[in-house]
Amino acid sequence: PMPIQAYSWPVSQEGRDVIGIAKTGSGKTLAFLLPPFTKFLGSRPDPSGPNMLVMAPTRELACQIQAEAERFGRRIGVQSVCVYGGAPRGPQ
Repeated sequence: PMPIQAYSWPVSQEGRDVIGIAKTGSGKTLAFLLPPFTKFLGSRPDPSGPNMLVMAPTRELACQIQAEAERFGRRIGVQSVCVYGGAPRGPQ
């Protein structure tokens, strides 16, 4: 794993919040997506609401994160959605 992943995965697996700061291309997205995804593998989703929330500072980054969540999550039955301000709800 990349350094950010090696640090964040054990922390996240303990159920603690993670804030990771690293350069572009360093593996940050998978650093925070994979631990919850592995937790979802053996469980049934809670239909009462979201099971995970990822916040991003820009619409572009939010869309990139959502694309990776779709890429890795779809194979294990995880659905994702990207919601951001400044645009109509329809395309979201």
